[in-house]
Amino acid sequence: MMDTKRKMNFRLLMVALCTILIFTGLSFRIYWIQTVDAARIMEHAQGQWDRERTLKPKRGSIKDRNGEILAYEGKGYTVNARLIPRDDKDTDVVRDPYFTATSLAPILNAPVPELVKVLTKQSKVVELGRYGQKITEDQKNRILALQFPKLPSGEQVEKNQLPGIFLDETSRRFYPNNSFASHVIGYMDLYDEPKMGIELQLNDKLKGEKGQMQFQKDGAGYQLPDGEGQYIPAKDGYDVYLTIDRQIQDYVEQAMDKVVQQYNPKGMTVVVTDPQTGEILAMGNRSQFNPNTYYQGITNYTNQAVTSMFEPGSTFKIITLAAAIEEKQFNPNEEYDSGKYTIKGQIPIRDHNNGMGWGRISFLEGVQRSSNVVFVKLGYERLKLEKLRNYFKKFGMGSLTEIELPYEKKGNLINLEKPQSPRDWAATTFGQGVTVTAIQQVAAVGAIANGGELLKPHIVKELRDPHTGAVVERSGREVVRRVVSEATAKQTRDILETVVTGENGTGKLYKIEGYHVAGKTGTAQKYDPNTGKIMDGHYIGSFIGFAPKDNPRLLVYVVIDDPATDEWYALWGRTMIAPAFKSIMERSLQYLQQQPDMQQVNAAKAANSSSGKKVQTVQAVQPQIELTLPKFEGMSTTAAQLRAKQDNLTVTVIGTGTKIVEQYPAPLEKVAAGKQILLVTDRVKGAKMPDFKGKSIRDVMEFSSLLNIPVQSTGTGFVTQQSIPPGTVLAGTEKLQVTLQSESEPPAPVQTNPAGAEGSQPPANPGQTGTLPAGTTPPQAGTTAPVTPTGQGTEVGQNTQTNTPPATNNQQGQTSTSP
Repeated sequence: MMDTKRKMNFRLLMVALCTILIFTGLSFRIYWIQTVDAARIMEHAQGQWDRERTLKPKRGSIKDRNGEILAYEGKGYTVNARLIPRDDKDTDVVRDPYFTATSLAPILNAPVPELVKVLTKQSKVVELGRYGQKITEDQKNRILALQFPKLPSGEQVEKNQLPGIFLDETSRRFYPNNSFASHVIGYMDLYDEPKMGIELQLNDKLKGEKGQMQFQKDGAGYQLPDGEGQYIPAKDGYDVYLTIDRQIQDYVEQAMDKVVQQYNPKGMTVVVTDPQTGEILAMGNRSQFNPNTYYQGITNYTNQAVTSMFEPGSTFKIITLAAAIEEKQFNPNEEYDSGKYTIKGQIPIRDHNNGMGWGRISFLEGVQRSSNVVFVKLGYERLKLEKLRNYFKKFGMGSLTEIELPYEKKGNLINLEKPQSPRDWAATTFGQGVTVTAIQQVAAVGAIANGGELLKPHIVKELRDPHTGAVVERSGREVVRRVVSEATAKQTRDILETVVTGENGTGKLYKIEGYHVAGKTGTAQKYDPNTGKIMDGHYIGSFIGFAPKDNPRLLVYVVIDDPATDEWYALWGRTMIAPAFKSIMERSLQYLQQQPDMQQVNAAKAANSSSGKKVQTVQAVQPQIELTLPKFEGMSTTAAQLRAKQDNLTVTVIGTGTKIVEQYPAPLEKVAAGKQILLVTDRVKGAKMPDFKGKSIRDVMEFSSLLNIPVQSTGTGFVTQQSIPPGTVLAGTEKLQVTLQSESEPPAPVQTNPAGAEGSQPPANPGQTGTLPAGTTPPQAGTTAPVTPTGQGTEVGQNTQTNTPPATNNQQGQTSTSP
């Protein structure tokens, strides 16, 4: 009994001791957690509670001056493959790598062996390389159609037929016009890095600013309802509006494609500007690339218009001429001996016809014939080195224009800065021994075109907020400096016009009937970049011109580098340069509704008639002037109405919305002046009935088809009556009846007066019979129709009449190239 009691007491003691030890340990642990280890545990807990997510901004779009989208950010998808199952029950893995690869290869435009190589890796999940990165919506849908195809009955298969393949949503950059202006726009690579062009130059403006979202969650991952958080929204990138006009750019692309297809030059550049503002309306290069598929290979990474330096040749003579006129050193009637110019101890400088010259001729004829000798006399003899150098620098040579494009080069004036001999800097007067970029040439000649002011060229028009459309930044006309007086610029323009129109002019091929074109041809030999010596048989041909000669709307510069042809370089103007220049200039002027000079057209008609040539008859009545419609779709209603007013278009807005969603006729379609243009807004309800009096039945039907209003018509001709009064708010249930009457059919008389009786009136125009329909506008006196040129000149300058190409010399500056 005693032993039992002692055993119980011992057990109680042990339990008590254990309890004391446990509570002591717990107390110590609580103390340790709350004091010594509190900071570390709190930090770890905070890491479990808090979550931070980076919010990605949307990259801004790139658009042309009229809002046409050239680049935008849209949905993309990344293709991944699961190769090892997560557990024994996981069947969504790639079982047959070869079948999967052959199924995906045509969709991803990928080689089957490369996909097989990826799909046989010893990895749980793999990406399908660059072929599976950022695929399009169409590619995604084609993959889903493989995984869950439809049966002939139309029923969709529920079991995945291509297991292991899954798609993650991401974003990608789209270039809807493919290679269109690719060097200007640039591209974004698969890793969202900007490359080239505007994408690179304005990356900080386009990319926006990242946002953050911080929140607290529980152990299961759910957000705590009362947890603290912070939200910083992402700021989307600005939309960039370029000065590029999509239509003019399209003319440039078409002209360049034609030259490349026929002659395959090593390079080609075309720049079109508005010389009054310095805005670049088009800029193109060859070769080009498609930014959507840049990874398939780019052969030309440089925007040659701003990065390629070359000897300009005779187009550079424009600056020498303007400088001589400004310094009063040019007398057009003064005479000189053409052919050769010898500087003591130097190889003679020859005219481009192998130094034969044209005898004793006037300075004006020398300019027209592009005589090297006359420009040496003006620049070397009269202006001398310091003034010549100063004028070249004033015109921007040897310095950056600072256009909004990357990697611009500034060229060099080494033969003016550090001439090795007098002949070296004498050769710069006619464009040899100096290097320039196309954009420098365009800016310099633009100063002559606009009246003497060197303008900073711009290719970015404005930046806009993508949500509100508010303009954040805008570029304007920016004068760098005045280089010559208005009088000098005017005289230079007049002389440059004679280069195109004069009997001895080297630019006769560039004449466009109805427009006063002024410009200058140019040909320069190429130098081997490794040896610095002239490359025999390799040339750069060019023409720079503007129109109309006074108050020019456009300046076009065409440069063709070493085409693959056996033709003598003096004939390139006829076969390549002139057709490209004229196509771009003429179509662009017509697109801008620049009216031709009918006096010039009629004079040409009279001249051709006197020589027995058949010419197109010029109408003496009201012309049917054709206008090219801009794209109104996507514009705000207010902007569309303003643009229509600027282009002298008659528009009817259908609806009360704030955005134009449809137009008739279609964008870029040619229409006759005065034709009714219909613009449909994004809110058709509340549209008003227009006044159709004087309009054709086609105008009525176009309107009614857009609003689904049935129409009944009686008679023929033009509308004289309509059943729904103009201005009536339409509900969409009306029926429209119109009465038409022929233009030659007189209206029903209101009263009859005998001839000569009181109240009778003679016709408004003698000889006119009948009346115009109500609402129409009578022909305006004195208006005439534009006439499309019926042909072009076929003669080149006198230098091209020789049977063999002129000789060349390998010493720098010793050339005898075509003008």
